[in-house]
Amino acid sequence: EWWFWGGAAVLLGIVELLAPGFAFVGFAIGAAVLAGVFLVGPPATDILPADVPGLLLVFAVLSIVAWVVLRRLVGVRKGQTKTYDHDINEE
Repeated sequence: EWWFWGGAAVLLGIVELLAPGFAFVGFAIGAAVLAGVFLVGPPATDILPADVPGLLLVFAVLSIVAWVVLRRLVGVRKGQTKTYDHDINEE
């Protein structure tokens, strides 16, 4: 099953290159982590659920954690967004 998650990671990485922002990078990292776990084999895969919904849940949790960590590391910088206190149309 490692090839499935590895292929998904590559495909999501390519989609991330074509899409603006950090929309798919967390999913790509989550799939890559699962591919690595399946590639390691039985000691690591014993902790994973055997059913598809369980694996999708693990994938979702890994993807969210990866996205949050990346958002903290390379996300919006302080002062990057500009806010306006007044509306120029009300003058």
